[in-house]
Amino acid sequence: QVEVAESGGGSVQAGGSLRLSCGATGSTYLTYCMAWYRQAPGKAREMVASIKGDGSTTYAESVKGRFTISKDSARNLYLEMSRLQNEDTGMYYCAAGPAHEFMSRESCEWNYWGQGTQVTVSS
Repeated sequence: QVEVAESGGGSVQAGGSLRLSCGATGSTYLTYCMAWYRQAPGKAREMVASIKGDGSTTYAESVKGRFTISKDSARNLYLEMSRLQNEDTGMYYCAAGPAHEFMSRESCEWNYWGQGTQVTVSS
């Protein structure tokens, strides 16, 4: 079984920085893929950034150049957020899951979710 838990949210002024952390327990296989999602009030949940066990990363266009996702050997996941904007406000969730290969394409299965941590950016 896998458990993930986020920490590090808070309130910050626009232009500021914040670091989110996520601790994951469980097998390396089940946490090969890890990601940060966020959900703003009245909007659908969206992926912010993801990282696989091979170190490959993806980012949403809106956060490229401002956010950095990383993971350490203990499967702690981090999200360094800088130059925060009001639009970055939302509940941030840590997600984890295995990867599956089908027809030479690898995709992640987001089976495990944390409870979320609130990030509020104000002008």
